[in-house]
Amino acid sequence: MRFASLGSGSEGNALVVQLGASCVLMDCGFSLNEIGARLARLGLTPDSLSGIVVTHEHGDHIAGVARLARKYSIPVWLTHGMRQAHGKALADLPDVIEIDPHSPFVVGELQVQPYLVPHDAAEPVQYVFSDGVKRLGVLTDTGCSTKHIEAMLSGCDALVLECNHDVDMLANGNYPLSLKQRVGGRLGHLNNADAAALLARLDNSRLQHIVAAHLSRRNNTPELAVSALSAALDCNEEWVAVATQDEGLDWREII
Repeated sequence: MRFASLGSGSEGNALVVQLGASCVLMDCGFSLNEIGARLARLGLTPDSLSGIVVTHEHGDHIAGVARLARKYSIPVWLTHGMRQAHGKALADLPDVIEIDPHSPFVVGELQVQPYLVPHDAAEPVQYVFSDGVKRLGVLTDTGCSTKHIEAMLSGCDALVLECNHDVDMLANGNYPLSLKQRVGGRLGHLNNADAAALLARLDNSRLQHIVAAHLSRRNNTPELAVSALSAALDCNEEWVAVATQDEGLDWREII
């Protein structure tokens, strides 16, 4: 099993997970041309995708889903709440499957476990992907951690973890107060310190890869995110990767 980020941040998100012939895209916040170019960088094409799993209806995660699914007849998995919130755009798609956010499902050879997160969206979820033995946990777009989140991510072999902002940079930045409150609130986005604290509470005994994701261009730096996560793991900073907005992250193999 391997995974890669096509881009991560407020301007667009997409993550790809591959196991054998099965290739799943988590979210698509890019245009058709852009997602095609980003897939090509990884040696993939849109028609190689087995399915798209969606986390929530915000534009940086959903903007390209309908066009991509429609053009290439790709099935889409999402929650009932998300479908209700974005139903018109998805109405004529060839294959839309509503998921129970507490129940696993399969896409080809991949096992996919959704789990609910606190975020200002309609029934938002994140996912853990598995080949039956190894597990990749993904967590972005959550304002805070929960016991359920930590139970889902504990013992993973790889983690993609939101480090959206530095608390001081957000507080002293030029966002309007309402946006600062939204981003920093319990239904907003995870800051570096809270991401590190969450990570420290997990069972990381099997962890092979840790990736900082969904970094804000204005309110964070890769250096701050890496420093926070490496301190939580007591590891060399070079061991912590960053999924960037422009370049994403190249393939990482889970062995």
